[in-house]
Amino acid sequence: RSQFTVIVCGTAALGRPDRGRVRKLKTNLYPARSPERLSRIMIRDEAPHALRKELMRRSLISTLCLLLLSSFALAQQPAASPAGLPTEDTVNSFLQQTHGWNPQVSWKVSSIRPSAVPGLAEVVVIYATPEGQQMSRLFISSDGAHAVIGDVIPFGAKPFDASRKLLEKGVNGPSRGPKDSPVTIVEFGDLQCPACKAAQPAIEGLVASEPTARFVFQNFPLEMHNWAAKGAAYADCVGRASHEAFFKFLARTYESQSDITTENADEKLAALATEVGLKGPDIAACTTTPVTKARVDASVALGKSVDVSGTPTLFINGRSIGNIGQVPADVLKSLVDFAAKQK
Repeated sequence: RSQFTVIVCGTAALGRPDRGRVRKLKTNLYPARSPERLSRIMIRDEAPHALRKELMRRSLISTLCLLLLSSFALAQQPAASPAGLPTEDTVNSFLQQTHGWNPQVSWKVSSIRPSAVPGLAEVVVIYATPEGQQMSRLFISSDGAHAVIGDVIPFGAKPFDASRKLLEKGVNGPSRGPKDSPVTIVEFGDLQCPACKAAQPAIEGLVASEPTARFVFQNFPLEMHNWAAKGAAYADCVGRASHEAFFKFLARTYESQSDITTENADEKLAALATEVGLKGPDIAACTTTPVTKARVDASVALGKSVDVSGTPTLFINGRSIGNIGQVPADVLKSLVDFAAKQK
């Protein structure tokens, strides 16, 4: 009885079972018995080979149908968020519940990734208000029930060594100052970033007060800026042509920042390259090459490896400093002098 049920299930996906064929098959196999009696016979392992073959064929068809249906159902399901990470929909819902009352606040979820701290997810959000844009970090607990706002900082006897080693190995941007300096200052910047422009006087003042320190600029174009990636490509090409010309180009680009748009970026940036003594058309051609894209991508990846998520971010021998424009000049100088004395 149970074996006969398998025959019916095996044909269910293809239509109703052919009862006449089953009756004929039984009658041929057991000619001495009536079909009515055969319907009550339990087909055991020792059943004739033909019937067993029929059972196996139909069972295989049934299994294949189920597998196909299961695959189709899985294909219709949305991709799940990586284990332990909240979905973007969940983050947006949280932000809507938290800030939705204020029509002057909007936001964009920049990234959702595992944090440097096991068990915590890091969410980077870019807020836009009438005062400008601001980056904020949320650290989400593994149960998804709690969030902490702020920064995770390295800890240990030498808390900045890991970042320092990554930067020493990975920097590829234009530099000034002695390469064998005991202090390396690295800036991750975005040519379209208003905060980077505002911080330049403080950075230039620091570099001028510390002539024995090495300073390196690294591209970190932010996705929310519509010509920043193109600006990074020009910066990379200008820097490879001349480190001296690069820092003039950087200053001129910040001065012209408000005049540059997505539509005129190539024209404006190429003209600025010409102003600082380079051939603008050659620099423009350089920006479209795979080598330039790979170098800019490598700079962004380097920044992310040391937890850069906004610009400008400054590192002094691996120590990360944000809000550079708000840090007093004497504090920045003290940090450089302190770093020079460390072994």
